[in-house]
Parts: sequence; structure tokens; C-alpha cells
Amino acid sequence: MNALTKTDFHFPGQQSVYHGKVRDVYNLGDRLVMVATDRISAFDVILPEGIPYKGQVLNQIAAQFLDATKDICPNWKLATPDPMVTVGVMCEGFPVEMIVRGYLCGSAWRAYQKGVREICGVKIPDGMRENERFPEPIITPTTKAEIGEHDADISKEEILARGLATPEEYALLEKYTLALFRRGTEIAARRGLILVDTKYEFGKHDGTIYLMDEIHTPDSSRYFYLDGYEERFAKGEPQRQLSKEFVREWLMDNGFQGREGQQVPEMTPEIVASISDRYIELYEHITGEKFVRADHDDLAVRIEKNVTDYLAR
Repeated sequence: MNALTKTDFHFPGQQSVYHGKVRDVYNLGDRLVMVATDRISAFDVILPEGIPYKGQVLNQIAAQFLDATKDICPNWKLATPDPMVTVGVMCEGFPVEMIVRGYLCGSAWRAYQKGVREICGVKIPDGMRENERFPEPIITPTTKAEIGEHDADISKEEILARGLATPEEYALLEKYTLALFRRGTEIAARRGLILVDTKYEFGKHDGTIYLMDEIHTPDSSRYFYLDGYEERFAKGEPQRQLSKEFVREWLMDNGFQGREGQQVPEMTPEIVASISDRYIELYEHITGEKFVRADHDDLAVRIEKNVTDYLAR
């Protein structure tokens, strides 16, 4: 099974290209061509094997949620000319990611276990348990890391003090973040899922704040199954979840957390196939649609043709 892990396209009007952790962004001046590759990252490290259909899953879920939330705030999407590609408006991004959490789990729970009771300036009460729902969703921003660097927690006060956003801009970022999370939570619930936590990225275009990048995908979000949540929580059992957390847990179980000197464990064909299956499973749950596998025989040729044809219109 083929996976797209590298791209080297030459689109009409192309000025530059940025190869990110999992997406490659082609700058056309006033527009961007964002290719969702099949690369996968964890602990800010790009893993050595690509995951077939992962890029298609991410791109198509993000496209659906961008369409489903455009009444809340403007977003960058113009078109999806290929299952793995979105073309959108060029924005100047804010150098922070707006992470919103509805439940205490993942990295927040790991920090909580070590006695941390304040994350990004947000106080968390004593006595909480893993996977417990917060009374209200909390926003815990991080800096936007460059490739090879780690995201770092940052508070609202630090963001304002460093001039990463004005008070008026940050107030709007908070408003959009909570409204988007509410919408995502409502849509997930209709599909039998809980949107546990997620992240949003924003930028400005002609003075207006836009939602950018992907939204509510398994790379940027964590989902629990709604059915059985309360029973499992009461018993202190692990939740059934659809997210990239299972990849992180597999890595940690095999001695890898992205630290210096650690080696990524072998990603066997069975491991790769299981990760691919989990991504497809989430797609079908969150969209309520059967996943249609796009032709993977020659991904690069297909993408270049589809995007070039779109740009020529």
C-alpha cells in the first residue's frame, strides 16, 4: 500500500514551499496549496513510516468541519481539488495554537499526576480524576513550534506581554475557540462521540482573523466514544478513544517519548495498517459516511493534475 511522505510539486504561480511535520504548504502568493501527506508525527518527531490514507482522512474531515463552522468565523478554505489537498487564502498566522480541553486527560493528566495544578495560567482543582469533564472547557495555548522544536505552554498573560496578539485579537481568538469547540462537540455527539480536546490555529488576512489549517481531525483532536463513557469513568477504566493518543501510548510503551538518545520503535506493516484503520474508523464515525479510498497507485501524479486543473480555471 502506497503512502505519500514527500512532495515536490511545481504548481502555476508557485513562489515557495514549506515542508511541515505532516503537511506541505505551497505558496502561490495570494493563495496556499496545502497537501496533507501521509506522514505522522508524535512528540514533535516525524515517524519513519507513512500511514496510507491518513492524509486523505485528515483533509476530508477538516474540509467538512471548515464548511460546518464557517458561520462562526471566517476560514481559509477555498476548495478541495484533490482528496489530499485544500487550496485556501494566504494568512499571516498567529504564533500560538489555541488548545481547548473539555476533559482532564493526555498531557494535562500526566502533568496533573505529578502535582501540577495550573496549566497555561489556568488553575485546576484538586481531587480530579483521569478523563473527568471540566465544569467548563479551558483554553491552554502553546507556542507554535518550528519543525524539530517542541511546542511550549504559554499563558494568556504571556501572549499579551510578548505582543503575540493584541488584547482585542486575543479576546476574539478565545471567543472563536470556545464557539468552535461547542459546535464540534455538538456534531460529535450526534455521531456517538465526545470531542475531548482539540487545537485551532488562526491568522489574519486583510485585517480579518481567519481560522486556518485543519480542524477536528484525529491529528489535532481527541475523541472518546460517548457510549460507555460514564460507566468506564465510574470504574476508573481507560476510555475507548479515537485519536492519535494510541500512537503516543504505543511509543511510550516501547521506550520513546521524543527525548534525546531515544529510538523510534520498529513500525511493522501490521502497526502501520492498524494506525491506518484507526484513522479511517474515525472518519466514518465523525462524518457518518463510508470512507472511499482514493486511487493510491500514483499519488503525486494525481495530485499535481487535480491541483493544476483547478488553478487553471
